[in-house]
Amino acid sequence: MKTIDELLAEGVAGKRVFVRADLNVPLDGATITDDGRIRAVLPTVKALADAGAKVVVASHLGRPKGEPDPAFSLAPAADRLGELLGSTVAFATDTVGDSARSTVADLADGQVAVIENLRFNAGETSKDDAERGAFADRLAELADLYVGDGFGAVHRKHASVFDLPARLPHAAGFLIATEVGVLKQLTDDVKRPYVVALGGSKVSDKLAVIDELLGRADRILIGGGMAFTFLKAKGYEIGASLVQDDQLPVVTEYVERAEKNGVELVVPVDVVAAARFPDLKTKAPSDPVTVDADAIPADLMGLDIGPRTGALYASKLADAGTVFWNGPMGVFEHPDYAEGTKAVAQALVDSPAFTVVGGGDSAAAVRLLGFDENAFGHISTGGGASLEYLEGKTLPGLAALEG
Repeated sequence: MKTIDELLAEGVAGKRVFVRADLNVPLDGATITDDGRIRAVLPTVKALADAGAKVVVASHLGRPKGEPDPAFSLAPAADRLGELLGSTVAFATDTVGDSARSTVADLADGQVAVIENLRFNAGETSKDDAERGAFADRLAELADLYVGDGFGAVHRKHASVFDLPARLPHAAGFLIATEVGVLKQLTDDVKRPYVVALGGSKVSDKLAVIDELLGRADRILIGGGMAFTFLKAKGYEIGASLVQDDQLPVVTEYVERAEKNGVELVVPVDVVAAARFPDLKTKAPSDPVTVDADAIPADLMGLDIGPRTGALYASKLADAGTVFWNGPMGVFEHPDYAEGTKAVAQALVDSPAFTVVGGGDSAAAVRLLGFDENAFGHISTGGGASLEYLEGKTLPGLAALEG
């Protein structure tokens, strides 16, 4: 995989460089609530601009239906990128139309532009190779070189991720090079004990990675909504908690395989529960109670791991050599149910291990709960991409950059 360092050494002054970034930031109206992904691509954009390139930044945001939708405009992300760069960033109001062509044509050496949300064009996400390729052809007209730096999208076979690199000389940006290097440390050269903490709401989202980790990890700690399917598989009373009954057979098989493989599979011993899901907008108090994980009352739902589980998981992380964490331990957005996620995050901070926060809600929780990002070994920008890499899948965006 060619790197941006090689591209810079060859010279990019005066050349139009298309940077496929991941600016898929959370928005409250037009206000960005977490700019982590914009800051992550900053080194690549700045290096290219400082070297005299005409930098064309592109990304998706949200899930528009293949046509323009003001709610998903990248304009706020373009403004924030400009603030972080300390210079004006031009913004094209379309992807490959008149605005994009004129905006790019007007760039001087060292200037940066952002084009509108790629998913405003149906060709970006089309499953039809010809339609996707036609959109990639039009994107290619905007640039001389391609730099892939949107790690959060490399598991998608989309036009700007998979098809466009085949049409232009290409290289991996600093972020992707870093992410791939970290993931290799989680697969090829692991310092043990290797402990994995998995959370999130649905166990079905994590089955494939658990399947792979049962042959790699020394310990797997289970939290979040997905924990209740594991608890039910053990025969426990889980009350009104979230459960995926259709996944019980495979979860039961994983529990048995973990024991056979000598992998310590750890589930909660207590949970914080309530009669109803909390209001995440008002953050109003919700009368939480702590109960044993094997006897949750019928009228209560588990919403976080309990304090004894938080302490247990911290002890299981204390001697780790490598830690991968993906998925919150509870409904961390509400203060009544944030302590479990906070306990796991703090255990990573306290650990001398190489610690990796696997993107998505885990990365959002780190920032929302006020942790210093530098206290972790690495915070990934791509939760789904990280999981698929650890599952052993070929990621289309990485394969395209290697081609």
